[in-house]
Amino acid sequence: MNINESVKTVKRPERVLQFGEGNFLRAFVDWMIDILNEKTAFNGNVVIVQPLEKGMGDAINAQNGLYTTILRGVMDEKVIEEFRPITSISRCVSAYAQFDEYIKLTENPDLKFVISNTTEAGIAYNSADKLDDKPQRSFPGKVTAFLYRRWKHFNGDSSKALTFIPCELIDKNGDKLREIAARYAKEWGLEDAFSVWLEECDFCNSLVDRVVPGYPREEAETLWEKLGYTDSLLDMAEIFHLWVIETRRDYTKELPFAAAGLNVVWTDDLSFYRTRKVRILNGAHTMTVPAAFLYGLDTVEACCKDPLVSAFMKKGVFEEIIPSMQGNADQLVTYADKVLDRFANPSIKHLLLSITLNSVSKFKTRVLPSLKGFFQKKGKLPTCLSFSFASLIAFYNGVFGTGEMTGSRNGEKYPIKDDEDVLTRFAALYKDNPNNARVIVHAVLSFADWWGEDLSAIPGLVDKVSAHLEGVWKNGVKAELEKICAEYTYSDGEGI
Repeated sequence: MNINESVKTVKRPERVLQFGEGNFLRAFVDWMIDILNEKTAFNGNVVIVQPLEKGMGDAINAQNGLYTTILRGVMDEKVIEEFRPITSISRCVSAYAQFDEYIKLTENPDLKFVISNTTEAGIAYNSADKLDDKPQRSFPGKVTAFLYRRWKHFNGDSSKALTFIPCELIDKNGDKLREIAARYAKEWGLEDAFSVWLEECDFCNSLVDRVVPGYPREEAETLWEKLGYTDSLLDMAEIFHLWVIETRRDYTKELPFAAAGLNVVWTDDLSFYRTRKVRILNGAHTMTVPAAFLYGLDTVEACCKDPLVSAFMKKGVFEEIIPSMQGNADQLVTYADKVLDRFANPSIKHLLLSITLNSVSKFKTRVLPSLKGFFQKKGKLPTCLSFSFASLIAFYNGVFGTGEMTGSRNGEKYPIKDDEDVLTRFAALYKDNPNNARVIVHAVLSFADWWGEDLSAIPGLVDKVSAHLEGVWKNGVKAELEKICAEYTYSDGEGI
């Protein structure tokens, strides 16, 4: 028996438009909407837009939008495993293969909220985008054209303006999406009245927090037996969840998360929440994962269990990331302790390779601010964060061909997934400069379009990262980690 035969679909008005069909949104936002439907009078479904040519749309539609979330963790010292069939998704529409159907969504009078997760690189301007493209290349380009058609269809009715809550992990994600949309409106020569209407749309900034490993491939069949049906879209996540939404309006009645018992914070300033989460939780991931993977580990839990990698992670968090930040050190340490407990959750198999997706943009957002902040406050370069930069560069040592890049770990190939521009530049650097760490490091640090500035100008950074990269090549990751962690012992925040 499959999920379609066991779980009934529920027809509701499509009140939420969602750009992105990946595991995270389905185990976070769509899971929340499902709970809203159960516990409140929200009564709304999500219609998903697949924003890229390739994606999971066909698989989602094959199951009529149905799938099961598996939440695992520890609450009140009790191990929790919670299964929930999700019925909040009505369908998935491809912006490419089903363009006309996608555009028809602009005419939906029930539509109110727009959610997105197009990765850190998704909210970006593309000069090639034009209004008549089917569709536009960039996510903000798609949004602008979508809103313009909606504005025209409803004759500028302000009540049909939409509220955007982006989940991309960049600072001021809503503000940036609004700014790029306004830029397109101007460059495309759209009516002034549309630009006025665009201001009626609310672009909220938001921060999401939940570890979502996604499809539990190795235990899927066991879970199917437990559920009593097959489900090719199982979505696993931790119990913990937090959504912080910064807005200028009151949506507590339209989205009654509190009444549904969900951990959603409405605020007029989420900067504290964002900095804490991105720098510590996401920063610890991005700092550790390339080195840990090359070292031979495959999951976050394994990183926490391995004495050497765990020591490196703790040293980086407590001796470099937290000291680089503003705020109460004791509170930051308490938060970091809880984060590391979440990482060690034995019920969650979070694959390191899944975290390496788009690592260059992630490093810029999650680690680089701590590296620069430490240098500014301490007058010296942080060892762990500099080594993490070298590990990132070592991880991207691969062969590019037919749109894909593969690296090699202990004789076995692994996929390297990022924007094609990133992959081709790394491949060319390694091909043209074999065994020349300094040339490669200097070039990578000089790519200002990647980092927002020329990082090779930071005194000593090229030398330090190059030395670590040479150490990895000559002695291996383990030897470099042992050298870094030789004098480190962590206990309840000591070492700060």
